[in-house]
Amino acid sequence: MTRESALQLLHHHVKNPKMIQHSLASEAVMRKLATRLNENPELWGMAGLLHDLDVEITNADPLIHGQKTVEMLTELGYEQSVIEAIGAHNEDSSKRPRSTTFDHALAAGETITGLITATALVYPDKKVASVKPKSVLKRMKEKGFAASVKRENILECEKIGLTPDEFVGLALEAMVEIHADLDL
Repeated sequence: MTRESALQLLHHHVKNPKMIQHSLASEAVMRKLATRLNENPELWGMAGLLHDLDVEITNADPLIHGQKTVEMLTELGYEQSVIEAIGAHNEDSSKRPRSTTFDHALAAGETITGLITATALVYPDKKVASVKPKSVLKRMKEKGFAASVKRENILECEKIGLTPDEFVGLALEAMVEIHADLDL
């Protein structure tokens, strides 16, 4: 499957522009993580791009979100490692523990994009380019700052060998590289 076909699939199933921005940001973060960890940036980017494919279909119901994406991507013949990482990114739906570097990276990578975006919203210009790593790390510690962001998912960066500081810096770098395209 190509990135172009994945983008078409994303735009077919996801209509909310904020969710599309999140998916594109997650793709950028996953590509940067893959490169840093000597993994396949195409596969990892694909998982970042498609991880929320079913979010509108399932109304983000944590008990089924992810399962529909797995079904769709399996039917379309996507790479098994992409499907497995997406299936594990939301443990509530799969009840499958994350066990591979890819699984942990997707859970941490897609979650940090949400926290970085939420952090940017408190800045006067509301741009990711204004966000500093220490601001994101501070927000991670604040209870209730971003209700939908699971701090424990972000901390899975440690399971792939990155400190939170290094992980946040890498994720910010990835998002800043594409922020102009996304109006973030």
